[in-house]
Amino acid sequence: MKLWQKDKTSKKEVETFTIGRDPEFDLLLAPFDLSGSMAHASMLASIRLLTADELQVLKKGLKEIREEVQNGKFAIAPGVEDVHSQVEFLLTERYGDVGKKLHSGRSRNDQVLVDLKLYYRQAIRETVAEIDELFNLLLKLAEKHKDDLMPGYTHTQLAMPSSFGLWFGSLAEGLAEDMLLWQSAYALVNRNPLGSAAGYGSSFPLDRKMTTTLLGFADMHHNVINAQNSRGKAEKFLSFALAGTAGTLNRLATDAIMYMNQHFGFIHFPDELTTGSSIMPHKKNPDVFELIRAKTNQIQGYPQSIMMLLTNLSTGYHRDLQLLKETIFPAFEQLNDSLKIAQLMLENISVRKNLLDDDFYAYLFSVEEVNRLVLEGLPFRDAYKKVGMDIEKNNFTPGTQVRHTHEGSIGNLCLEEIKQKMQASGIDFSKALQAEKELWA
Repeated sequence: MKLWQKDKTSKKEVETFTIGRDPEFDLLLAPFDLSGSMAHASMLASIRLLTADELQVLKKGLKEIREEVQNGKFAIAPGVEDVHSQVEFLLTERYGDVGKKLHSGRSRNDQVLVDLKLYYRQAIRETVAEIDELFNLLLKLAEKHKDDLMPGYTHTQLAMPSSFGLWFGSLAEGLAEDMLLWQSAYALVNRNPLGSAAGYGSSFPLDRKMTTTLLGFADMHHNVINAQNSRGKAEKFLSFALAGTAGTLNRLATDAIMYMNQHFGFIHFPDELTTGSSIMPHKKNPDVFELIRAKTNQIQGYPQSIMMLLTNLSTGYHRDLQLLKETIFPAFEQLNDSLKIAQLMLENISVRKNLLDDDFYAYLFSVEEVNRLVLEGLPFRDAYKKVGMDIEKNNFTPGTQVRHTHEGSIGNLCLEEIKQKMQASGIDFSKALQAEKELWA
């Protein structure tokens, strides 16, 4: 049964195809749909489309349904189209005609939009919390291993001395810079679309500033057509933020897989964090990092998928947009799972000490030797040529001391500056959290 149903119903095949996975995702949207309805009801009362008594009845009913959602007792009944319809049916069933008044001045279009905005706001907050956890761990590891040298590579060939501290610090700063994408995504998500109705406004004197304040949005989409057109744009911004952090995790995973290999042997993990082979008893496979690599590669492909879905859409709502949820909702789950398991792995990482003492890595110090000769007065090109000739003649016997002091180098990791960069790119969630608390008080 549909709220908008008249005297005919859609064929079952059409209904099944068009509904898709919406019932699954609608359960996730239920608490946010209730928040949107709570704010909308208060606004309707302020413009006298609801009496004070009717508002109290609706608030009571919405709080009851919210408690059912929190206790896992809420479900979308068979034949009910979506979460919005289920909420309205429950209110009408329990409290009569007042439940039918709640939809005044709303369309399912702006109702879905506000649900998604509120959902995305919380999803960003949860993901940023996971990013912060991993970031802080990486800083601790960078400080702990700042003096433990390791090879640095270019073109996957031995290049120059690096350190585990430098490696961990690079990943931490990468996460801090990824936060710029999350800032942009949150800024777009944190705008109120409610009151745009089907994208062309309403003849009711809706107070959109009121619902903006009640829901803790930083601002509204002022133009009602633009509010509708923000669906898709918000997901596009989110997909780039998700892909940005996924890219940093992907590099971590790829490095870890290589460094765990016996030919490298740079890092080690406890047996219980690796997997074995059915026939090779010596195997310790990096399955966790391989799956992080795979999941983050999937996430990095989502911006292209979303942009293709949005291609050639004219102004106004299109059912195509429904499929955005099938990309973005799982993407948050994939990224958060990857962030959590990456943290577990790094909490248990061991690094190989005195790695560069092995003569195998002697050529890593060629640049250090060139720079030493330059500091003694030899022109750089002459120093470069001398060291190159020594290497060709097998006469290269470098020292293994590394004296890097400039900002961001092995001897000066700038961890405090990287920490400040993360703090500067943080997102203030306090207004949204306070509004939610007051809305349900």
